[in-house]
Amino acid sequence: MTGTWRMDRGAIPLLLLSFLCLLPAAQLQTKIPLETVKSWADAFGGELYSIATKYSGSLLLQKKYKDVEPTLKIKEVDGLELVKKFSEQMESMLRRKVEAVERLVEAAEDADLNHEYNSSLEFDYYNSLLINEKDENDNYVELGDEFILEPNEHFNNLLVNTTYSDIQLPTNVYNKDPDILNGVYMSEALNPVFVDNFERDPTLTWQYFGSSTGFFRLYPGIKWLPDENGVISFDCRNRGWYIQAATSPKDIVIIVDVSGSMKGLRMTIAKHTIVTILDTLGENDFVNIIAYNDYVHFIEPCFKGILVQADRDNREHFKQLVEELQAKGVGTVNKALTESFKILREFRDAGQGGLCNQAIMLITDGAVEDYEAVFEKYNWPDRKVRVFTYLIGREVTFAPNVKWIACNNKGYYTQISTLADVQENVMEYLHVLSRPMVINHDHDIIWTEAYMDSAAQSLLLMTTVAMPVFSKKNETRSHGILLGVVGSDVPLRELLKLAPRYKLGVHGYAFLNTNNGYILSHPDLRPLYKEGKKLKPKPNYNSVDLSEVEWEDRDEILRTAMINGETGSLSMDVKVPVDKGKRVLFLTNDYFFTDISGTPFSLGVVLSRGHGEYILLGNTSVEEGLHDLLQPDLSLANEWIYCITDIDPDHRKLSQLEAVIRFLTGEEPDLECDEELVQEVLFDAVVTAPMEAYWTTLALNMSMESEGGIEMAFLGTRAGLMRSALYVGSEKLSNRKFLTRKDKESIFTMDHFPLWYRRAAEHPPGSFIYSIVSEDDSGNFSLNARREKRRRWAPVGVQIKLELLQRKFWMAMQQVGAPLSVQATQCSWSAGAGLQCVMHSGGIFIRAIGKFLGAVDGSVMTQLLNMGMFRRVTMYDYQAMCKVPYHHHSGARPLLSVRISLHTGMVCGAHRHKKHDTLQPCDTEYPVFVYEPAIKETNGLIECGDCQKMFVAQQIASSNLLLLVTDATCDCSIFPPVLLDAKEVKYILLPAHNASVKCDRMRSQKLRRRPDTCHAFHPEVQLWDCRGELRDTQPTHPLRGQELGRITASPE
Repeated sequence: MTGTWRMDRGAIPLLLLSFLCLLPAAQLQTKIPLETVKSWADAFGGELYSIATKYSGSLLLQKKYKDVEPTLKIKEVDGLELVKKFSEQMESMLRRKVEAVERLVEAAEDADLNHEYNSSLEFDYYNSLLINEKDENDNYVELGDEFILEPNEHFNNLLVNTTYSDIQLPTNVYNKDPDILNGVYMSEALNPVFVDNFERDPTLTWQYFGSSTGFFRLYPGIKWLPDENGVISFDCRNRGWYIQAATSPKDIVIIVDVSGSMKGLRMTIAKHTIVTILDTLGENDFVNIIAYNDYVHFIEPCFKGILVQADRDNREHFKQLVEELQAKGVGTVNKALTESFKILREFRDAGQGGLCNQAIMLITDGAVEDYEAVFEKYNWPDRKVRVFTYLIGREVTFAPNVKWIACNNKGYYTQISTLADVQENVMEYLHVLSRPMVINHDHDIIWTEAYMDSAAQSLLLMTTVAMPVFSKKNETRSHGILLGVVGSDVPLRELLKLAPRYKLGVHGYAFLNTNNGYILSHPDLRPLYKEGKKLKPKPNYNSVDLSEVEWEDRDEILRTAMINGETGSLSMDVKVPVDKGKRVLFLTNDYFFTDISGTPFSLGVVLSRGHGEYILLGNTSVEEGLHDLLQPDLSLANEWIYCITDIDPDHRKLSQLEAVIRFLTGEEPDLECDEELVQEVLFDAVVTAPMEAYWTTLALNMSMESEGGIEMAFLGTRAGLMRSALYVGSEKLSNRKFLTRKDKESIFTMDHFPLWYRRAAEHPPGSFIYSIVSEDDSGNFSLNARREKRRRWAPVGVQIKLELLQRKFWMAMQQVGAPLSVQATQCSWSAGAGLQCVMHSGGIFIRAIGKFLGAVDGSVMTQLLNMGMFRRVTMYDYQAMCKVPYHHHSGARPLLSVRISLHTGMVCGAHRHKKHDTLQPCDTEYPVFVYEPAIKETNGLIECGDCQKMFVAQQIASSNLLLLVTDATCDCSIFPPVLLDAKEVKYILLPAHNASVKCDRMRSQKLRRRPDTCHAFHPEVQLWDCRGELRDTQPTHPLRGQELGRITASPE
């Protein structure tokens, strides 16, 4: 693959031209004339330079910036101050979201305090599934009255009702259950608070209340649609925000009985129970699973004797192993309980795990042996470990035994007879764990990891701020009743708007990560993949670790500092993949980081040496700048925030350019704009204004006969301003997506500068970068007009058809003279076959292919690597998706015959999959081949067995092109192709040899920062419901017939 190189090494990106030429028979295996090839390269390079310079207007733009240089002010960027400022702004924004949630919590608790439970209550409410539904008589169905819905841009253009919320319930919850009706009626008090919050802070998105009884009140109200099976499976109590807000961190050991009596439906129910428990765990929790019958075994042998973080990867791994469990033998629970208590005690004593709640989940169809001694030895009298028991099946013979275990260990007993019972019964343990927090009325604020909002049908990454809602009634205070959880979503893009791109430079960026080291937002985070034509979230999209995107941080110095919430900086030499991994930039990045107060998040800001240290400020009058902003060839980065347009509904329809103009003219005095950025835009508009007249004059005087194929000129500035001019009608453009939203790589976005801008920034001043856009049959060309790192610069470029390059190359050959007896007679371009020129005299065939040289001619690429003209760089992708099973596809194609290749390196096929391939997350490595600019020319002979193959490589001046001429009459197929295919990194090669390597990797625990609060026990928890009712005394031991006495919680 070709790439760009660091400027301080004078490196040039590479684009290879591939020409296939047939030599006359008399000249086979003769020496290719070196001077002739150099002359071709010089003549062709001169023609290209002349065309690109003329039609881009680079010299004019260079002169204009040079004229204003004396007026520029250089502002040095202090990265540490910048990241602190961004952090303070983000903290302020997030604080407003917290205040909105606090108002909802207060309203909900007050409403419950004033509500008297009525078991016969009748109340009609807006059911989100039934709203606007009518029966056969055209009457609204029960709970489905008229509910006005209108599209709203602020809510992803969904149909919503911003004056009222509505109620969603999962299919397994009865919509007229008395508990549901009372909760819905009580929570009606939230409606005016929802509306008031949105009026106070128009940047708020979804607000909601998730009830412990299962209903979900959502504002603004929407129409909820069932899945393809007619089922609504969304249960708010299973969501991460609910579970995290309802409980403190927990260490869980799940013990499952796999004895012979558990066969059939019982084992199915037990497996579903385990999976449901796993779904209640998150990144702040730790877990392991033990299966027992005649003996005890950890279902993942690598996790023997430890707890592992309950992140997504481990949870999914456990789920796969649970499916493989089989029932046989006789169950003996004592050993399993002993092993569980030992693990929990060892982790507690070592300061590992969650260091808060600890619990054992026992899933069985009965317990017969005398297990009291185990509890006396490991858990009494302090009872630091709660034991929750789940009796599987309808048999009640062993119910007293299983109940006794839970009630004497601060747990909860439940019996699960059907699959439908699992969800509700599993959720009971969360209520028990929440009681200490509820009794103490600790309204902890929690923030979730990044996730995509399935409820709002959005693929945007969000975080949620949530708080628990408690019953404040005095008569039930000691019961610790959790009413539910209130939350509000925060789109992460809104946070990153507070770190504007223009302040970070062409390669700079901002990113966010959590206390567990997971990425919230990063320009290299790729949360989606394509399945057929549909974009879908990757299974592990929200558990991508910082070390997997900033993988050059091999010692995890950056990761450790950010997880610990430190403020500081460090520098790293990095390899940055661009152009979907086809190219790589070699940069020196300065990282600045700090925490965001009041959250578990840390913010990082990256400035690249040579681009991010300075901001250059120009000075121009509003009148002059406004005139030039109105020119039709000018546009602004619409994803950037020049002016805030998403708060006032009247401003939401404005483009950023329209908003800037209205701000400058005074038409919209209420608009809030970034005055520094607007000033930069005005200055750039004035300096680049002469380009419009220059391009227009050229277009009017162009000769289609000699200059046909030149399609477009364009430029961009650091302020996100772009100008472009067409030399042909828009319908004749080869690449119509370029510089449009359909080709995001070519425009300014929130995440990055345009690709052509970034590549130009790393190229020597005054030279051109050529890149083939093979799928659109066109070439994009960009010029870096920068002189010194402190001076202001703007890349300019032209888009040219490859046909023009072909003509210019033939003209160069004719000017110099072609000893290969070539006379061009016919040339054509086709999308399928590429650029073709057929020569009658001597027979020449020329083809420009968008393929990597190594795939076309492995012999020449191998020789160029051996000679040092190219070097291989290994890159890693820790967010890849691999086929199951994983296969490699060769991109090689047969050669035809003296070869001169114009070519871009591509990772062709590395990430392309057939429509029906099954994909799974994996790690891959792939090669990038980098040109060494010090070697401007080379030649050699390749021994190919029966013949020798000669080649000559010559750099084309002022460009990133390399002219390669080879004798293709010699069959060198004994050399394998040099491919760009990504290969999956296999951590297990030979099971016998690498079992320990596999386990070491699986057991490794990355550094994480625990939440600041823990609510494990409360001294007032003296009576608790351990089996559906409150008890004054503990139950009698079922085996020994003696009362164990009253148990009180230890005041910890």
